[in-house]
Amino acid sequence: MATAEKNENVRAVGRALEILLAFTPQDFELSPSELLKRVDLSRPTLYRLLYTLEEHGFLVSVGEPQRFRLGPSVARMAHVWTSSLDLAAVADPVLRRIWQATGETVAMFLPQRELRLCVAELPSPQPLNFKRGVGYTERIVRGATGRAILAYMNASADELRAYAQGTGINPKELEADLAQTRKRGWASSHSELISGAVGVAVPFFDRHGAVAGSIGVFGPEVRLNGQRLKQITRLLQEEGGSLSAMLGFGSGDTRTP
Repeated sequence: MATAEKNENVRAVGRALEILLAFTPQDFELSPSELLKRVDLSRPTLYRLLYTLEEHGFLVSVGEPQRFRLGPSVARMAHVWTSSLDLAAVADPVLRRIWQATGETVAMFLPQRELRLCVAELPSPQPLNFKRGVGYTERIVRGATGRAILAYMNASADELRAYAQGTGINPKELEADLAQTRKRGWASSHSELISGAVGVAVPFFDRHGAVAGSIGVFGPEVRLNGQRLKQITRLLQEEGGSLSAMLGFGSGDTRTP
């Protein structure tokens, strides 16, 4: 894709976001003329973006003359966002206990179809540390926190192939890795996403027994090896069980949901 075309695509995304942000609790329904007063766009560009946003469910049109309001896709995103915030608040005591006990970066991830999303992170206070930050996303097949979730998603072989597409991960090897994760109750990674970084993660479950996300600890391999890594893994399993129980999962056993 040419640089000029990329820049134009970026501008189009920015303009579309400006349109969505023009709506407020007081002005929840706006006509194209009213929108033109709030965003610096030509009328043809405005209409093109309006219909694109409507096509993807971010806007709906009503009435005659035509007016627009926010659509169901916005509501779905808001639901995901608020659910993530609520879950992060519930999990905060668990994450802090792990952080205080290990001194390493601790993070919580939630599944987002083929991705995993970081919704909470407590960075290690040590000079040498690894962190990505809240809002970071990665393919769910990559990294310990992703595979700790994927192992319990009951994904079919076709779905696993689709998730692995473009990552260089062999689907058969992935299936074997996920089976091993289910057997032992945790996933690990070594220099997979960041050279020299070690990660270990466990899943946690909701009251229906479905995997809700994962908790992981990340640090340099010079600190996370041998007996210390085993201790951290045991701690994660205990705290993962505690979080599952807090969410209503009856047994608290993260290995046999």
